[in-house]
Amino acid sequence: MFAIIRSGGKQYRVEEGDVLVVERDILGNAEKNKVTFNEVLMIGGDKPKVGVPTINGASVVATVVRESRGSKIVVFRKKKRKNHTKRKRGHRQEMVELRIDSIKG
Repeated sequence: MFAIIRSGGKQYRVEEGDVLVVERDILGNAEKNKVTFNEVLMIGGDKPKVGVPTINGASVVATVVRESRGSKIVVFRKKKRKNHTKRKRGHRQEMVELRIDSIKG
């Protein structure tokens, strides 16, 4: 059985036992170790269920494995004009690795 969930404007296809990496700021005020996703768009398997847009009462429960940071992204801007300067900035997104425990439909 698999499910398609929405988290942070992105959609993920998950199964029980999968390891999923999502952005940390979208989890909000979750418990220390457990995270519940209530926006389930589809549950697949022998008898698939499709939500309009979500399935009422469906949820996916996951456990936090570890927290880390993503790879570095460099933003560099330059224009060939007299009064414009070069700008170099970077960004590193904080990530959370989750293990999917159960899919409830």
